[in-house]
Amino acid sequence: MILSIESSCDDSAIAITEIATKKLLFHKKISQELEHSVYGGVVPELAARLHAEALPKILEECKPYFKDLKAVAVTSTPGLAVTLVEGVTMAKAISVALGIPLIGVNHLVGHIYSLFIEKEAHFPLTVLLVSGGHTQVMEVKSLEQIETVAKSMDDSFGESFDKCAKMMGLGYPGGPLIQELAKDGDRKKYNFTIPLSQSKLIAFSYSGLKNAVRLAIEKEDESEYKNIAASFEHIAAAHLTQKLKKYFKEVKPEIFAIVGGASANLYLRSQIEELLKPHKATLLLSELKYCSDNAAMIGRVAIEMYEKGMFSSMDELDISPRSKL
Repeated sequence: MILSIESSCDDSAIAITEIATKKLLFHKKISQELEHSVYGGVVPELAARLHAEALPKILEECKPYFKDLKAVAVTSTPGLAVTLVEGVTMAKAISVALGIPLIGVNHLVGHIYSLFIEKEAHFPLTVLLVSGGHTQVMEVKSLEQIETVAKSMDDSFGESFDKCAKMMGLGYPGGPLIQELAKDGDRKKYNFTIPLSQSKLIAFSYSGLKNAVRLAIEKEDESEYKNIAASFEHIAAAHLTQKLKKYFKEVKPEIFAIVGGASANLYLRSQIEELLKPHKATLLLSELKYCSDNAAMIGRVAIEMYEKGMFSSMDELDISPRSKL
């Protein structure tokens, strides 16, 4: 079995995965949403302290599995430096105490493998990753062949939801709150401009849209928030589909996947489904419970890395806030 740890942001999670069957034997996550909601976003130092409290409590429940562990895996990049340290420090301690190898996992690769928890992985596929920290399109041929072909030049898709929710005083995390508010709103009420609509670039940008929402909020009272939220959600998704449509003229999609915390947005899922229909492409989605950060996806990547002998030495395994993907 492999024990995997996730602490890249504000979710403390540990999983136990059986190597031979890929079966998830244990998975527990402690969210920090309540503690950060009063600030309208994640406070890194607070997150680190909460990880220091939560991770040992979860690890205590994993002791019955210790005798069967063959490796310990941990998210080492990307993420908040002060929170990554908590997970990596614990992983190193476990490695020394149990005499088992270390596996450092890229969090973004983890999101890709969230599609294959308790399943065999199938490639190649085109992946849209949308989360609080990232918006990018990747061509994935294998674990070791992942190419980023488009990414955000500023704010991410998920980050823009969080910031718009904060401006409306809705709380954190913003994605589910905006989605709920938008259900009863008019998606065409506010004619926000689709970012980069005149640009030939296949890239993403959400800073301008976020500013347009801010101006609308300042002019209106709270009765209009549902229409602002609906219009924002519509344009935020339209920006993605417009750029993907342009990309699909160059690369025909066969198997397309949406991953990351913001992939749980139901409106985005429906718009991507419509976009793929003319191409008769297969759409892959993670189970909703595995869209957000979790240790199960880290463990799933770790199985592949274990079988390929992709281990890290104690000195080599270090944190990196920015990913190379």
